[in-house]
Amino acid sequence: MFQRRPLAAVIGGLLLSCAAHAGKLAIVIDDFGYRPSEENKVLQMPAAISVAVLPDAPGARQMATKAHQSGHEVLIHLPMAPLSKQPLEKNTLTPEMSSEEIARILRSAVNNVPYAVGLNNHMGSKMTSSLPGMQKVMQALNQYNFYFLDSMTIGNSQSVPAAQGTRVKVLKRRVFLDDSQDINAVRQQFARAVKLAQRDGYAIAIGHPHPNTVRVLQQMLPTLPADITLVRPSQLLNEPQHGATTAPAKPQPRPQKPGFQPPGLCKVQPQPVPAMKALGVVWESVASGALATTLRQLF
Repeated sequence: MFQRRPLAAVIGGLLLSCAAHAGKLAIVIDDFGYRPSEENKVLQMPAAISVAVLPDAPGARQMATKAHQSGHEVLIHLPMAPLSKQPLEKNTLTPEMSSEEIARILRSAVNNVPYAVGLNNHMGSKMTSSLPGMQKVMQALNQYNFYFLDSMTIGNSQSVPAAQGTRVKVLKRRVFLDDSQDINAVRQQFARAVKLAQRDGYAIAIGHPHPNTVRVLQQMLPTLPADITLVRPSQLLNEPQHGATTAPAKPQPRPQKPGFQPPGLCKVQPQPVPAMKALGVVWESVASGALATTLRQLF
């Protein structure tokens, strides 16, 4: 025999079930340790915003400690060699380095960035595309309880195969917020990260403590859709991994069969509905419709 339950409890359960399937968005702000003015503004944002600290930056230890005390997840932003010729940070990893040298640099980084729980690459297109080089990185990381967030600065990154045989879990960046520091471009990239989280269940976006990036986050974080939850990267370690794009531009359209409408392309953009308004709509629909009769008979 059915046990009677209040109709409101049934609806509440339905809403909680929907909330459990909300899209998850993780945002990591790289390059911490050089710009305390902008970085302090980031630390005033929701605690789910995570920070990645350059281990040899002058403010590395101070900002890592302050971020941790403010409830933010801390990563080591470890410099790795790029394919392009440009100035490099101290202790930049290269594929030619020995396992001992990589382990030494990682020990120094862990000492300089207290409270870190993960590591991601600063630049690194040359290093992350080298399987032997990344295998040495993952072997060194295996001594720590760290995850590796691949910034995906190159499409053929070897982080995932390199981590095989170790305890290191790998996450991948989906969106760069500010390859272009134009404020409208940053807004578009933020919106793109939200849409990917809604479509795929989660997304990781990486930005930097540029003034326009900070401004966009201050403006847009309070207006996140009701079906998006801010999370730390470590809360995504058990999610199935999706691919990532190396550029912030929109994905190139794939050829489609005639008459085929690809998912997600819709001229009418749905607007987020606040939870309480959604509850009211559901309640009104249930109370006045045929479903109400059925529920009263059952409960």
